[in-house]
Amino acid sequence: MSSRSPRGEPESRRTRIEEMRRADRTHERRRKITIAVVSAVVVAAAGVGIGYLVSASDSSEQRQATAVAGEKTWQGLSRKHVTTDVSYPMAPPVGGDHHPVWQNCEGDVYDKPLSDENAVHSLEHGAVWVTYTDRARAADIKTLADRVSKTPYTLMSPYPAQTAPITLSAWGHQLSVNDASDSRIAQFFERYVQGPQTPEPGAPCGGGKSS
Repeated sequence: MSSRSPRGEPESRRTRIEEMRRADRTHERRRKITIAVVSAVVVAAAGVGIGYLVSASDSSEQRQATAVAGEKTWQGLSRKHVTTDVSYPMAPPVGGDHHPVWQNCEGDVYDKPLSDENAVHSLEHGAVWVTYTDRARAADIKTLADRVSKTPYTLMSPYPAQTAPITLSAWGHQLSVNDASDSRIAQFFERYVQGPQTPEPGAPCGGGKSS
């Protein structure tokens, strides 16, 4: 895997993020429509009205305001710049004191573990950090790497100390999954790539540490 991906201009980054989000929203709408149709058939067969099914198709805004199922959250995380090692209460860390230099996160895919302190600074800028252990399948690693490499404000690296095969981290938020087919991955990307949790929205993801 390449150590990093090409950096684009700010407008290009925003355009690519919106394209990813639109694709995720389209996939989610299709999934919900399928579920609604099947449910409607079952309910109709039972002689029960199906008017309530309309409310099941939440708007994009409503979905983005809802936490991803199974995620863990932390609040009140410190944001001091330090040049010493930090002992984080979670692995991978999702926030706290961090190094003044961020880890490049313009869709950068790294094949070696990163410094926690640099990666946390990337989360402060609104990045999603994808990490994995040797228990993750090679096909899943490739699928995730392909996704990350096409998504500005993301980065990916191995993280042997985590408990789950695959973990997604944003500032104050974390989701653990077993494989790349988990639909919550797309939800996590849509909500947290430059999402509302970002302490420094619009801060750069390029021009930082590259290895």
